[in-house]
Amino acid sequence: MHYRLSKDKILFNIIAYTFLMAFTVCCLLPFLFVLSGALSSERSILEHGYSLFPREFSLSAFRTLLAMPGDILNAYGVTVTITVLGTAVGLFITAMAAYVLQRKCFPHRNAFAFFFYFTTIFEGGIVPKYILMIRYLDMKNNLLALILPLLINVFYIIIIRSTISSSLPNSLIESAEIDGAGEFQIFRKIVIPLSKPILATVGLFMALEYWNDWFNAMLYVDQKSLIPLQYYLYKMLSQITMLRELVSKVPQMTAVTPPEESFKMAMTLVTIGPILLLYPFVQKYFVSGIMVGAVKG
Repeated sequence: MHYRLSKDKILFNIIAYTFLMAFTVCCLLPFLFVLSGALSSERSILEHGYSLFPREFSLSAFRTLLAMPGDILNAYGVTVTITVLGTAVGLFITAMAAYVLQRKCFPHRNAFAFFFYFTTIFEGGIVPKYILMIRYLDMKNNLLALILPLLINVFYIIIIRSTISSSLPNSLIESAEIDGAGEFQIFRKIVIPLSKPILATVGLFMALEYWNDWFNAMLYVDQKSLIPLQYYLYKMLSQITMLRELVSKVPQMTAVTPPEESFKMAMTLVTIGPILLLYPFVQKYFVSGIMVGAVKG
């Protein structure tokens, strides 16, 4: 039996697929410009600007980027370590806090919820954080200094709490309590499996925050072996910019200056590569997590 589409359905499909193709092209074009800029010579970029295809092919940006492979591999290792540890521990604590705050049997949940919400409106600022981390916690040149500042995000607690409240019936938890399950057992065996979409979504956002963070490294780290990737590349770019400004005053030396614009594009490719590889594994949970609120609403 063949199912024939109506004219309205065919017209809708044509419009929808056309829009999606145009949107896909718009998303791919910036990435292609970045790739083209990374493979172009500095001279062609300065003379003609960025183009969809390299006008003058060159690998000078990648040669500059990989001039010290040991340092960049160490920076990669630090970034991967803090991203994995920070995301795993932070997601676990965030999910536990969200579960506790939505439990009606917890007598002080409104007070704790107000305390969490209050910190989203008022905060101490950078100076008190720095004094706390350096003077009282002694976190100078400590890997934990790159993990603790981003460990808890109240916005994520609110999102997970709302999702658990709307998607997890109280009758299910009450049944588990009647069967003798404790709170942590309920959280581990019921809440976590049923909250995989929102946990994967929040986990992806937390991983992106850790992966792209360079500011905390600038504040708390000056030991070379603890510098993460983003801060390492930031320092390289700052040094290149300063070197070009100094050399520009001596025209005879401009030929030996490292590339700057193409280096930025190569740097972008190096930083987004692992995230592009990670996203397909959490895509189905990511889409489900976004749709949970819409479906329940």
